[in-house]
Amino acid sequence: MNVFLLLLCLLATPVAALAGTYRWVDENGQTHFGDRPPAGAVSDEVKVTPAPVDEDAAARARKARVNEFLEQSEKQRAERNEAKARQEAAAEERQARCEQLRGRLKYLKSVSKIYRINNDGERVYVDDEENERLRREFTARVQSECGA
Repeated sequence: MNVFLLLLCLLATPVAALAGTYRWVDENGQTHFGDRPPAGAVSDEVKVTPAPVDEDAAARARKARVNEFLEQSEKQRAERNEAKARQEAAAEERQARCEQLRGRLKYLKSVSKIYRINNDGERVYVDDEENERLRREFTARVQSECGA
């Protein structure tokens, strides 16, 4: 937005106001104007005041459309940045969850027997068949949630 305002100010400043304007009369009596004093002739520097900028309705409408476009572009940029931040956060959460699941899978493969806790708080070991089934199911779960 600041760049737009700067550009608008630069365009509004006439270039003629920055350069000097000179007036001189040649040997035929004709008056001339230029941005550099002539060599070999007497010249006077003339102060040129630019005409006031008069914004008509069309200029105001263009300016309003440009401002609306810039605001809309900024809003879209902010929405894209927010969406990207949400995606990155979701990816980080998924990665942390997968690391946790892979750690559990590694532990599950390292133990010889799997047990459950019954209602009395006692360990009840499962048989070998149930042991293998639980390992396969957990491995499939990790693969489906996290990939290979």
